[in-house]
Amino acid sequence: MINKRTCPHFGPGGNSESFYTAGNKSTKQAPAWLQSVGLDAYEYEAGNGISAGEKSLAEVGEAAKACGIEMSLHTPYFISLSGIDPEKRLKSIDYIEKSLWAAGLLGANEIVIHCGSAGKISREEAMRLSADTLYKTLERVGDVPISLGVETMGKQNQLGTLDEVLRLCAIAPAILAPVVDFGHLNAREGGVLRTADDYKRIFDAISSALGGEAAETLHCHFSQIEYTKMGEKRHLTFADETFGPFFGPLAEAIVSLGVSPTIICESAGTMAEDALRMKELLYAAEQRAGRA
Repeated sequence: MINKRTCPHFGPGGNSESFYTAGNKSTKQAPAWLQSVGLDAYEYEAGNGISAGEKSLAEVGEAAKACGIEMSLHTPYFISLSGIDPEKRLKSIDYIEKSLWAAGLLGANEIVIHCGSAGKISREEAMRLSADTLYKTLERVGDVPISLGVETMGKQNQLGTLDEVLRLCAIAPAILAPVVDFGHLNAREGGVLRTADDYKRIFDAISSALGGEAAETLHCHFSQIEYTKMGEKRHLTFADETFGPFFGPLAEAIVSLGVSPTIICESAGTMAEDALRMKELLYAAEQRAGRA
């Protein structure tokens, strides 16, 4: 399900160090804190599994609704759409189903899913297995009101180039949606995102493959990432001046295209601060274009 919005939203993936420094102890406090600092999105991190109960998740969801925070959920990292073991792929469907349950309680519009590895099999076989897992997932969950986001990945031995993600989403574009991690794409391709045109080509590819609305309301991740010839090594903060990608050119592309993405910051510990910095850079780009 494509989520319509009229302006870009910014927020962190999980709780930043400053959230706890401010005296907060529970994710239930995150929506009010984000509202107080000027952010309006939050990705609930369930990478290590969903351990919170129904009551806790519902309390976070109620707080997010009250504070106007757009919610998403990152599913467990151990999901593998392309796993060669059929039992593990069926288990991945269980994890996705539980993630949708949690996302519903949180009031989330989208869950974010990793494709899996392509290290031990050909990429085409990995794509075939991933597509099969997604077909089986859709058969089980039915017509859900929450988008299943398929994320671009940062390591070359992982499935998740932009083209691969778009091909998978084309299976059911009303439910499956691309989640573009710009840091991942930059890392796996050796630092290719440098100009506004580089970013525009990504939005254009999404629009061509899945329709204009998929590009206009894109859910995405942004962080600067150190990389090697094999791709992603580690997430950095905006203080780093060596590795990109840098947000300025993306801000220019957003303003030029008139799109309204949700941008989740995944910096190393400074997610909230760097999300605010992105919001400032976007405003500066709007001013330069005479749109602020």
